[in-house]
Amino acid sequence: MFHGKHSGERLEAAAKLVGIELAAEQTLRLRSFTDWLASEGAEAGGIGPTEADRLEDRHIADSLIFAAAWNTTPATLLDVGSGVGLPGIPLAIAFPTMEVTLLDRSEKRCSLSRRAVRVLGLENVVVCREDIRDLEGTWSAVVFRASLPPEEALLVARPLLTGNGCAVVGLSRKKEPDRVPGAPEGTSVDVLKIGEGVLDSPAWLLRMTPMNSPPTNGSSL
Repeated sequence: MFHGKHSGERLEAAAKLVGIELAAEQTLRLRSFTDWLASEGAEAGGIGPTEADRLEDRHIADSLIFAAAWNTTPATLLDVGSGVGLPGIPLAIAFPTMEVTLLDRSEKRCSLSRRAVRVLGLENVVVCREDIRDLEGTWSAVVFRASLPPEEALLVARPLLTGNGCAVVGLSRKKEPDRVPGAPEGTSVDVLKIGEGVLDSPAWLLRMTPMNSPPTNGSSL
């Protein structure tokens, strides 16, 4: 079952924000992932010991809001510094046609995320142990959830994006960012605010797109 006093509410709000309606099987998988995080994931140190009571808001729904930056569902997604699969696994469940790569430098964290992928039976997810600076290939979307400073995240993401790709960096909860990093050459950068009523506080996302594919969504959601 979902953990926390807002059981199910935050997830529904996040799904509505990003324009999807979760099927029963998807909801069940998200619940299974939440339970896995609270048990095996927490025991292995994949999440903090105080996180079990706020998993839905702080980790599952928070992962789904990254999709608010997309104009269309990406064909491929790279989750950088994924840890135990956040935000990549919730996004893979919510968007089953998307091929997701979970990237992390730690073998321990990669082993944990592989375990979660097996438990959930996800066929659209692969786990890769690699440093992003050594990675080759391109993806339709690249996401960072507290894995690199925003300026560095944008720079390393740029060569990994397809021509019409999108990089999304989680910036802040509660406090509006003081400044926006400059856009790498050939890109545009904007900030999206996730307003009240979705998570238990406002949140901000940094979005980068190539200049030939400017974003069309508004700056406040």
